[in-house]
Amino acid sequence: MDGDREFDIVLFGCTGFVGGLTADYLSRRAPGSCRIALAGRDRAKLDDIAGRLKVDVGTDVGVVVADVTDPGALASLAARTVVLVTTVGPYTEYGLEVVRACVDAGTDYLDLAGEPLFVRDSIAKYHGPATRSGSRIVHSSGFDSVPSDLSVKILSEFARESGDGGLTDTTLVVRGIRGGFSGGTAASGLAHGRAMASSRGARAAARDPYTLSHCRTAEPELGPQPDGRIVPLAAVAPDLRGWAGGFFMGFHNTRIVRRSNTLTDWSYGRRFSYSEVMACPGGPASIVPSAVMAAGIRSMYSSVRLLGAVPESMTDAVMPRRGSGPGAASRSKGYFDFQTYATTSSGARYRTDFAMDGDPGYAATAVILGESALAMACDRDRLGQSGVVTPAVAMGDVLPQRLRAAGARINITRLD
Repeated sequence: MDGDREFDIVLFGCTGFVGGLTADYLSRRAPGSCRIALAGRDRAKLDDIAGRLKVDVGTDVGVVVADVTDPGALASLAARTVVLVTTVGPYTEYGLEVVRACVDAGTDYLDLAGEPLFVRDSIAKYHGPATRSGSRIVHSSGFDSVPSDLSVKILSEFARESGDGGLTDTTLVVRGIRGGFSGGTAASGLAHGRAMASSRGARAAARDPYTLSHCRTAEPELGPQPDGRIVPLAAVAPDLRGWAGGFFMGFHNTRIVRRSNTLTDWSYGRRFSYSEVMACPGGPASIVPSAVMAAGIRSMYSSVRLLGAVPESMTDAVMPRRGSGPGAASRSKGYFDFQTYATTSSGARYRTDFAMDGDPGYAATAVILGESALAMACDRDRLGQSGVVTPAVAMGDVLPQRLRAAGARINITRLD
């Protein structure tokens, strides 16, 4: 904890769907010494949430009024806290000013961004300044992309400690997933799609497997590492059957994982290649849905150009309302089950399992983001380097233990 700041954690955006779930989680899990505040532009709503938390949990939380479009208010907000957590999206529209305020104040930052072009802009503008100010800017600290990022870090460290060398071919397989869809998720995806539609250069940047690298020319040339893969699962691991197609969030998760490798001087390996696929049920017949998924992801980079011709009023009319999301019963039935397979430079084979109960984008994300915030505020002596970094680089030495204590099932197995 930092006695020079008024708060240890400020949650910005708690009146939204995921923000509200995260506020509830933090109020239940934070130690009594952790000073938490809720921030947003509507004091009445903030007071209502703070009062409900006081009644339900017995936790006192502060209230700070700030508008994401007011640079002065953001600067004041960032200067008052050790860690600023924001769920105010789409980040493509509202994220960079919050990042700038945190960098200027030397404040640590967390978000749920699944928008590669936003993260790329953040790196280009603020990685150097954040390194100098001591601020850790950590994007994608929820279901996107903590399970992917931590799975590979854990696997890499275990393999090297076992004397098996660096990682080469590495594939995350989504073995099972069930979850809902919210208005905020829809708005985020649409904003990123419009950013890609804006120019051929934006689409090329989004397609580049190393688009989040701050030293692109130093990256290994391992081919395109396509997001829209279709693979027989037996090629990933001999005991698997059926087919898999590219995972719909792989276009973002893979780039976060590759950035973790870059930020740690390619500690995973100079021949480390990474992809994510989603297993389909049905045995040999699963080739059909796998091919459809793969084709859909491959076509994303070209078909997204059509968004530029669609008026925003039309897309807004058909998209879910912001602030909406699945109900409690639906969230409780959700889950995800990831298995990450890797071969090392010595030929050894490993698998990391990462699974959680609860809707991945909402119930599980509230846990992941909440524990990330607590790690950044309460375990500061074990945090990683400053700059625009990744969850694995910033919190990789403490977050796995926190998530296990919160119910995540994270294990590693040597397969041979």
